Amino acid sequence: MRLIATEEAFAPRDYIDEFLKLTRTIDTPVTRYLGIYYKKAEAVRQLVDLDHRLVEMDAHGVDMHLLSITAPGVQAFDAGLGTDLAALANETLSAAVAARPTRFAGLGAVAPQDPQRAAREVTRCMTGLGMKGIIINSHTQGEYLDDPKFWPILEALVAADAPLYLHPNFPPDSMIGAYSDYGMMGALWGFGAETSLHVMRLIMGGVFDAFPTLKLVLGHLGEALPFWLGRLDNRYQNILRRGGLEPLGMKKLQRLPSDYFRENVWITTSGMMSNEPLRFCLDMMGADRVMFAVDYPYEQTAEAVDFIRKAPLDEETMRKVAHANAEQLFRIVPSA
Repeated sequence: MRLIATEEAFAPRDYIDEFLKLTRTIDTPVTRYLGIYYKKAEAVRQLVDLDHRLVEMDAHGVDMHLLSITAPGVQAFDAGLGTDLAALANETLSAAVAARPTRFAGLGAVAPQDPQRAAREVTRCMTGLGMKGIIINSHTQGEYLDDPKFWPILEALVAADAPLYLHPNFPPDSMIGAYSDYGMMGALWGFGAETSLHVMRLIMGGVFDAFPTLKLVLGHLGEALPFWLGRLDNRYQNILRRGGLEPLGMKKLQRLPSDYFRENVWITTSGMMSNEPLRFCLDMMGADRVMFAVDYPYEQTAEAVDFIRKAPLDEETMRKVAHANAEQLFRIVPSA
């Protein structure tokens, strides 16, 4: 069974170097963490050296990585540097994919700090660099894509029919205090909490009413949102019946919150390796909306592959999750 892993991090060396510079001038919980992590030679090698990862892919039978720039992404920098780093990352990734088109595919990076240039980069990625979609590492310095100033990016995504992978980020400075204790600001809890907030802002802010064909991809089995779909509909409908939307600053949506999630969102298994949540998400979303991912190098390839190969799925569902859904959504050429 072909395995396409759909949330696999990479980074150009220049991107790592710029983050190390940033950690020397800005002192926050995030820069302190990254200042330690990016000084580890093996951590950097895993992100930068694609030959190195091929050895691990081959050892565990992973056929393809869909590569994307690692969090927190180019959004951490000012608009000019972020835009330049996005372009550099995209050109580096495009060359890597061209060298090994059966092993790698790519998601382009953009810097939402400059929405107009980011929109142009979406178009360049999809029409000139051969990317399969775009990744944005959630919030941009505390701002979210429901803000209309970012909508040129969404317009470009829709025009190019480019899926948007909304990858987690550390909570912004305005929120991070409560997450910075006990190791909670990253993948343990902060990532999922912050990204699910972003998705809720998109849904409740009417983004999918404005862009009904926008395709959104979430990792980690949907950042817990599949579990909340019934609750979201219930609360929205109750408030609507009581005429409380306007006092609460809510918008009247064309559909229920769960409808947008089921019709505009795909999810991946990145970092999630338990059968019960997978089965629940398949039941809630349908087999066409779930894709395999490892979350390399932050998760263990051996563990992720063993999980998916042993998952109690029928043959057709396994085919869809393992590779067919990714082939269809990201327009990856099926294997011969």
